[in-house]
Amino acid sequence: MEKPKVVLGVCGGIAAYKACELLRRLTESGHDVRVVPTESSLHFVGAATWSALSGHPVSTEVWNDVHEVPHVRIGQHADLVVVAPATADMLARAAHGLADDLLTNTLLTARCPVVLAPAMHTEMWEHPATQENVATLRRRGVLVIEPAVGRLTGVDTGKGRLPDPGEIFEVCRRVLARGPVAPDLVGRHVVISAGGTREPLDPVRYLGNRSSGKQGYALARTAVARGARVTLIEANTGLPDPSGADVVRAGTAMQLREAVLKAASDADVVVMAAAVADFRPAEYATGKIKKKDGQEPAPITLVRNPDILAEVAGRRARPEQIVVGFAAETDDVLANGREKLRRKGCDLLVVNEVGERRTFGSEENEAVVLAAGGGETPVPFGPKEALADTVWDLVSARLG
Repeated sequence: MEKPKVVLGVCGGIAAYKACELLRRLTESGHDVRVVPTESSLHFVGAATWSALSGHPVSTEVWNDVHEVPHVRIGQHADLVVVAPATADMLARAAHGLADDLLTNTLLTARCPVVLAPAMHTEMWEHPATQENVATLRRRGVLVIEPAVGRLTGVDTGKGRLPDPGEIFEVCRRVLARGPVAPDLVGRHVVISAGGTREPLDPVRYLGNRSSGKQGYALARTAVARGARVTLIEANTGLPDPSGADVVRAGTAMQLREAVLKAASDADVVVMAAAVADFRPAEYATGKIKKKDGQEPAPITLVRNPDILAEVAGRRARPEQIVVGFAAETDDVLANGREKLRRKGCDLLVVNEVGERRTFGSEENEAVVLAAGGGETPVPFGPKEALADTVWDLVSARLG
């Protein structure tokens, strides 16, 4: 089979060296990658490096090998164009259709999916001009990944860091898997909760559950690849932040509730994939609870946590907001799921059977997605991202 053709554009930012890792992941996973750097990027990584790693000649100009018309052919033949890092200057030129070098010509001629991974200082990213350029590109179907938050050039810290190359690769892989289909969640804000809450007993112990957060993270990554603006509310997962998602940390059920309600205020879709503790200890011991010889431990009194899914479904920010819940069951899975769907008032409910050796912590899942209108969509055992894509297919259809 012919290898998928990927064009990797590299702009002149300090993060250009990270594109070497992205190139390695793409080539080692069976993609034919051609690197198209900007002239300024060669101050950071030289043409010889890109040529050696990709196995293709490297040029920044439209005047080299003119007989092959590279400024047209490279974009025409590509299955994916990804630019990492994409500078503020590149976003502006792409948004306004300028074509003064080989990379901008490639962007104009490409009819395949385009992914831009911005990297710049926070002030540049937040400038109204940059934000307008990003909005313009997204309206045209370009997938512009949200930059990460972290250490920037020098002592600066903030939003504008290039996402981890491995995470950018995952976005590219998912975009290629979908083929030339236009991103169907562009312009949509989705809120996803993931992981498991922990309710503290004392400074050492907590009441928790087995959720790893992997299904929620798969939902976040697939939503990014489909063009959504993603807010991921993470509870005790320890997983690396998905590229392009704004991540909010929450430890307890009360913290997660506050974060979800805040983020849901302007969301098109809310997906409650987190395993939220139903109960919490009525009292918190400020010191470690000690064992005492000859004495049984005192009973622990529990109180109910708020039902976040039902609350979100019952007080939607607007009538057309879509709410998706998850139901982890150990017996009478479908019967319990249908009852839960009715009781919670959500639009879709993903029901799956769980246990000590099922679903929790694994890379695979199997589920049935129940719809408020009575439909059932079974999802066979397979990767969690396959279930995530099924959920977004159903959500996208409801969004119209």
